[in-house]
Amino acid sequence: EKPLVLNPWNLDALSEIERETGKKVFTILQLRHHPVIMQLKKEVSQNTDPDKRYHIQLEYITSRGSWYHHSWKGNTEKSGGIATNIGVHFFDMLTWIFGPATTNAVTQYENDRAAGHLTLAKADVDWFLSINAETLPNEVKQQSKRTYRSLTIEGKEIEFSDGFTDLHTVSYQNILNGTGFGLEDARASVQIVHEIRQQIH
Repeated sequence: EKPLVLNPWNLDALSEIERETGKKVFTILQLRHHPVIMQLKKEVSQNTDPDKRYHIQLEYITSRGSWYHHSWKGNTEKSGGIATNIGVHFFDMLTWIFGPATTNAVTQYENDRAAGHLTLAKADVDWFLSINAETLPNEVKQQSKRTYRSLTIEGKEIEFSDGFTDLHTVSYQNILNGTGFGLEDARASVQIVHEIRQQIH
């Protein structure tokens, strides 16, 4: 599932096991199967302007109770911390579409929220992740919702809150068909969350 591993060198160890056994390790990167995200990747890949850079704002707030900090997810040694645990899929999605990260700066990091800036090959990304319900926008609180996903590109909202129901099923179907995502597919996002943790220690 996710993250496949916490550190880039763990991918190398799994790769060695693949060679030794002749078997293949697959991982779940379900956002790559989301129709809206797939369409976005198509549009970006079809842009013929080599100098085009996208300005992206990513916010993901998913409320969690105090149990979160008392479970293994609250243990950075096990979960990698908040940016790894709830952010890795989004970092994978962004690098899949806009290319690898060249700079990675953390601007805020607490046990219930984190923020930073990524420079990707084709995009500049400001991101904010939180499990604290108090950080939800007021209009979301008024609707008694507990989760908020927002991805804006050039100021335009990319709505992908729906369509998550069957993504794991699609992921497993692809794995069974032999077309699932492997170790190298996970490397870019694993590298990003590893670098984030290095900055906060």
